[in-house]
Amino acid sequence: MSMAKPATKPAAIPGYTGKKNRVWIAWVLVAPALLIRTFTTLYPFLMTFYNSLFNLSIFKGNKKTFIGLDNFINMWTDDKFLRSLEFTFLFAAVSIALHLVLGMILALMLNQKFRAKKLLRTITLIPWAMPMVVVGIAARWAFNGTYGLMNDVIRWFVPGFQFDWLVYKDTARMAVIAVDLWKDIPFFAILVLAGLQFIPGDVYESASIDGAGPVRSFFLITLPLIKRNLLTLLIFFSMWRLTSFDVVYSMTAGGPAEGTSLLAYRISMEAFSHLNLGYASSIAVVLFIMMALLSMVNLFFIKKIDY
Repeated sequence: MSMAKPATKPAAIPGYTGKKNRVWIAWVLVAPALLIRTFTTLYPFLMTFYNSLFNLSIFKGNKKTFIGLDNFINMWTDDKFLRSLEFTFLFAAVSIALHLVLGMILALMLNQKFRAKKLLRTITLIPWAMPMVVVGIAARWAFNGTYGLMNDVIRWFVPGFQFDWLVYKDTARMAVIAVDLWKDIPFFAILVLAGLQFIPGDVYESASIDGAGPVRSFFLITLPLIKRNLLTLLIFFSMWRLTSFDVVYSMTAGGPAEGTSLLAYRISMEAFSHLNLGYASSIAVVLFIMMALLSMVNLFFIKKIDY
């Protein structure tokens, strides 16, 4: 009976010095990109925080005067900042809540089986594909009190109706939020729809056999299976809401009486209109802290989800 020959050691590959060295080569190759990305991320943030500690105004000859945390203290007595902070919270909370509800409803509708559903999904994305500046200018015309589209539509049902939507703070805020929803809900719905596509149809069939209706199936099957996707989307959409600028810039310019001024718009006005770079930097730091805290809360809830 012949003995099996022991396995021979494979021949060494020229230039191969082990897995550890290959890892180092990979780090060396990606190091330039990492360094550039680190610099372009950290440097603006550090310079913004540094400038926030100074009274830096172009009107004063670009001279820096160290004032410590005075910019952060003074902003809490600034009515313009407080109104911007109030509307930013309101805008983000209402917009995200309606994105979640209306976006989910639209996604469920687009997930149904019907003819021309691919065409409808494409048409649904048209508002999102339009630049926000164009949408804002069109919305400013649509909500005009004299010749606006909104008043014309309402006059079909209420003859003689006349209202200046963008003149009053509350209705101007409603108009800004409505325009934001009209533009971005389709994109939110398409992303939710992508998650719905991965739910097997057999699960719904089994639930139907067990007597579960559409509403019960939604809360017991659909929502639990896509809740991680929803929370992930909420992180990005929350950040976009907090940093929104173009809708206010093109539609209301922060008016009336700073009633629709978001924090990002207030930063722009302080930096480029009032040329008060130190104060603008301090508001930017506050906005960054808000975004960081909101991200940590969202990530906390994502980690709590187990499949």
